[in-house]
Amino acid sequence: MSKTTQAPKALRGVGNYIDDRFHLAKTGEKNLRKVFPNHWSFMLGEIALYSFIILLVSGVFLTLWFKPSMVEIVYDGSYERLQGVPMSEAFASTLHIDFDVRGGFLMRQIHHWAALIFVAALVIHMLRVFFTGAFRKPREINWLIGVAIFALAMVEGLFGYSLPDDLPSGMGVRILQGVMLAIPLVGTYISMFLFGGEFPGEDIITRLYVLHVLLIPALLLGLIVAHFMILWHQKHTQYPGVGRTDKTVVGTPMFPAFAVKAGGFFFFTFAVIAGLSAFVQINPIHLFGPFAPTSITSGLQPDWYMGFMEGSLRIFPNWLDFTIPIGAGYPIMTAVLVPGLVIPGLIFGALALWPFIEQWITGDKKAHNVADRPRNAPVRTGLGVAGIVFYGVLWMAGSNDVLSETFSIDLYLTTYIFRVLAIAGPILGFIITKRICLGLQHRDRETLEHGYESGTIQQLPSGEFIEVHKESSDETVEVLSSKRDPSSTALTDEDVDATGVENPDARKGMGKLRRKLAHWYTKDNVSVQGLEPHSGHHLHHSQEHASEEGGDVER
Repeated sequence: MSKTTQAPKALRGVGNYIDDRFHLAKTGEKNLRKVFPNHWSFMLGEIALYSFIILLVSGVFLTLWFKPSMVEIVYDGSYERLQGVPMSEAFASTLHIDFDVRGGFLMRQIHHWAALIFVAALVIHMLRVFFTGAFRKPREINWLIGVAIFALAMVEGLFGYSLPDDLPSGMGVRILQGVMLAIPLVGTYISMFLFGGEFPGEDIITRLYVLHVLLIPALLLGLIVAHFMILWHQKHTQYPGVGRTDKTVVGTPMFPAFAVKAGGFFFFTFAVIAGLSAFVQINPIHLFGPFAPTSITSGLQPDWYMGFMEGSLRIFPNWLDFTIPIGAGYPIMTAVLVPGLVIPGLIFGALALWPFIEQWITGDKKAHNVADRPRNAPVRTGLGVAGIVFYGVLWMAGSNDVLSETFSIDLYLTTYIFRVLAIAGPILGFIITKRICLGLQHRDRETLEHGYESGTIQQLPSGEFIEVHKESSDETVEVLSSKRDPSSTALTDEDVDATGVENPDARKGMGKLRRKLAHWYTKDNVSVQGLEPHSGHHLHHSQEHASEEGGDVER
């Protein structure tokens, strides 16, 4: 006879007291049973979340000893090679963390590695959302929040990288100031306000510190909480499969299975970051020395997520610089302004606007809870790869000096090569990716219609040898059959009224543009609509053809 174990009377009393006032029992039970789909790619967002938590904890530790001051002192700490060297209190306090605080260097390494992994997980997570169309209705707002988190994470990383006031970080701040100065009319005022005077001034580290530890983390925390609240309310997207529809979710309940898995994954993420921090040194500022405006360095690169801006600044030509004839002449430095502000603005602007652009092209305003397979949206996938290629070319261009020295290539030649690749690379990436997606669609149609090749050879009564195709699994059939033909209301008769008169808006410039974009977006599609899946009861289409014709198949 089993015995039911009850909670202690005191705890039951507290629980009943709270539930009588807030009615949390049913709500809590419902939320604990919420189902999350099972797929490894859904864990990418969790890696970003766990890295952010590690960033917050390690950042609090570092703030206990870091001094955000540019007051110059003479170093007399434990690191003998820099004793007697003039430096800022910010750099000296960072050396103190590294060499005098127990576990300080490890904690600073953990903070830096967690930042790199945080941004990397964000990027890969956003790519997964983009390529699967998980940004579509009703998740457009959550996509915009994700883009904002990505942009703030990059700015937060730039400011944190600059705080130690070492030579490479000082050069990064100098580049930041150069971009500010390139802004027409107000650039000099912005620079003087931020730096508190001429570069480098005495206030920039203090001001970046306030932004890095207070304002931007608060914004990030608020956006991340909003992101997960919306995700919780709208439910997670899922990949096509048996039993998975826009109204049905197949997966693991929140408690206990998903909670245990998520908890274990947090410790796994922390273990990877701690292992990298213990065995792979990053940003050894004691080897670089303090920043001095008269010193330069080579062979060093910014954190990977800022490499694209470094590359665009290196390869963008100065042919387009011009002077406005105001007074003695006002120069417009497009060689700094465009790569420093315009290109990042275009990248983030395209990311933010694409859900609405795609919705405008297709006219699709239905809610989507089942994700696309990337091959089934070849134009979207091709554009995503084109963006990756563009970003990657600029990222590689940020190390053109290292590539030139390593491979003994003329530095200016690498610049010209990257200029060509920045234009031709995305175009080739789009074309190749789209052709691959269409090829995969043809293969999927063949598999759905004729099954998969079994490797078994059979001889027909006619003497012909054929390979027996076997029936695909129910899961495969469901996945392949889930493909929906891309369509657009711009290509239907919805722009014609009952009397056959065309909508005047369709004849205007935007209407014509939408129709052309819709045709470009939907053409070349390989349809599987109305296709009967292979049943396994026939051997091959040639055998069926032979039986229909009443004879053998001639080759």
